Amino acid sequence: MKTLSISLALVAMVTPALAAPDARFLRALDKLDPKTRLEQICDLEAMKKMNQGGTRADRAKSDVISPPKHLGNTLVAKGGAYRAGGKWYQLSLTCKATPDHKTVLDFSYKTGAEIPQAKWAAYGLWK
Repeated sequence: MKTLSISLALVAMVTPALAAPDARFLRALDKLDPKTRLEQICDLEAMKKMNQGGTRADRAKSDVISPPKHLGNTLVAKGGAYRAGGKWYQLSLTCKATPDHKTVLDFSYKTGAEIPQAKWAAYGLWK
């Protein structure tokens, strides 16, 4: 539960503008274990890239439908999700970060179908 609280706080620090992570965000990342830190920085990058592409994503999670794979400094998530317009959609991504897991070096993603609201609770999603 502590990780979830820190994770939500991290998103709150950067979501309004989806600008570069500020100093508070980077300090908060230091409190996370390396795997969680990688997931957080990649989730943030997903929101940033989707917003740049015209999708108004306000949340992204790499671990919704299935757990992501951690391959050193690379995260491969085939069972993620993102929220846009009050609905959740499937998300797959590959994200390579620096060894400290604070900066994304390479990122690609693919969006998928809408996730029916009837499945939200099972996946830990919210409105």
